[in-house]
Amino acid sequence: MRGRRKVLKSQMTSYVLKRLLLIIPTLFGIMLVNFIIIQAAPGGPVQQILAKIRGEASDIENRFGGGQDFGFDTSSSYESNYRGVQGIDPAFIKELERQFGFDKPAYRRFFIMIGNYLTFDFGKSYFRDERVVSLVASKVPVSASLGLWTTLLVYCISIPLGIAKAVRDGSRFDVITSGVVIIAYAIPSFLFALFLIIIFAGGSFWSLFPLRGLTSDNWQNLSLIGKGIDYLWHLALPIFSMVIAGFAKLTLLTKNSFLEEISKQYVITARAKGLSQKRVLYGHIFRNALLVVIAGFPAAFIHILFTSSLLIEVLFSLDGLGLLGFEAAMSRDYPVMFGTLYMFTLLGMVLHLIGDLLYMAVDRRIDLTAARG
Repeated sequence: MRGRRKVLKSQMTSYVLKRLLLIIPTLFGIMLVNFIIIQAAPGGPVQQILAKIRGEASDIENRFGGGQDFGFDTSSSYESNYRGVQGIDPAFIKELERQFGFDKPAYRRFFIMIGNYLTFDFGKSYFRDERVVSLVASKVPVSASLGLWTTLLVYCISIPLGIAKAVRDGSRFDVITSGVVIIAYAIPSFLFALFLIIIFAGGSFWSLFPLRGLTSDNWQNLSLIGKGIDYLWHLALPIFSMVIAGFAKLTLLTKNSFLEEISKQYVITARAKGLSQKRVLYGHIFRNALLVVIAGFPAAFIHILFTSSLLIEVLFSLDGLGLLGFEAAMSRDYPVMFGTLYMFTLLGMVLHLIGDLLYMAVDRRIDLTAARG
């Protein structure tokens, strides 16, 4: 028995190491593809600065793009490779290219970037005069609060509701809750957020919840309990908006997983032996049915944390990672764009590995080490 455990432990260690090593080429490929796409896209940071000088930047760029005064004379008229830059000193453009690193070939810039990223040196933002790591770290509390609380509530609501619907399949309860779930699934989270703002945040009716920030201005002066209440008070509407849109899919997934397991032979055998409904449900069906739910956890968490929160952050004036990524894309802030892409992709792959390990923890019959190649 001990020998078998040692073999299984050795195989699991080998599997984890193999998955960790596979992260390297996968991450390299993702970074390379995105680098090529972004380099090919028009409107880089140099063009952004030139557009600001000419007063042609869009409202979004004026809000998010920043800008710097490099102290060059822009009154002369010269020819340039950049369209519409007449009247701007070519020396100024060359200095911009040098400052942003575009005086080097694209392949060299890519390998310099990858070399720095291997040591987690993501450089400084083009327009914020702040290191990317500290910039991301300052936004993490907002997005982590939204992502973790939303994921927790979605799973706490969806799994019990999905089980109850599976057990009562076809009943009035199942029909009514299915209607609620379908309606919730059809409503976009940002639209529901607007509805909540209008009703509860001073839009037209009541002003019961704040509409800006993660905490109040006097948060530091509050007691420990007061800080907790203030924190939840600010998050109530954003999280509720995201939960409504997120719980529907997981509820239906849980229900269908349980219905599929209920009809299997081992469940019929367990009931024939006289086991109670609760024992059959939670002792036999529960582990097998939750495998699909657990498999989707990493993807669901990443989706909620980094994509679903963008519009919610904008609507509720929450300065998080979603808004940071949007600002970086609009202003072509490449260090922030590639730095966040690298960090989030790495985090996503690690979470997928954790999901696979949870797979085996729930059902010991699953042998991940058998999947070789």
